[in-house]
Amino acid sequence: MSQQPQESRQARIMLPEEGRDYDMGRMQATFYADGEETAQRYSISEWSLDPFTEGPGAHAHPEDHIFYVLSGIVSLVIDGQRSDAPQGAYAVIPGGIQHDFENHTAKPCRFISLNSPAGFEQMMPRLVAWFADNPLGDARER
Repeated sequence: MSQQPQESRQARIMLPEEGRDYDMGRMQATFYADGEETAQRYSISEWSLDPFTEGPGAHAHPEDHIFYVLSGIVSLVIDGQRSDAPQGAYAVIPGGIQHDFENHTAKPCRFISLNSPAGFEQMMPRLVAWFADNPLGDARER
């Protein structure tokens, strides 16, 4: 077997305060690894939505998402189908599939997002600016 050259990546542990924070009002994201650190293979981030908060709206992008719900209940709309994902649930959303997420409860929700390949994180500064001008609204309790 021939050996493939090793890429210049390093193992590391990221503490909670070491991520890159993006404040979008009632929604926050912290990125812990992105394309620069993963040879463009993936990015990983933690997202939170305040209680009764609408999501970003239905959208699609080329990167795959894998969501893992850390706390609360994330209301997901994937390809037009609405489902509630409680703590411990996973959602697998292939690139190109329209999706949205919201919080319809009185408690905050948090989830990890793994995006593959990397690249989604490059939109974050534009998203922060957009949400500053277009704040998220109230989601109704269900």
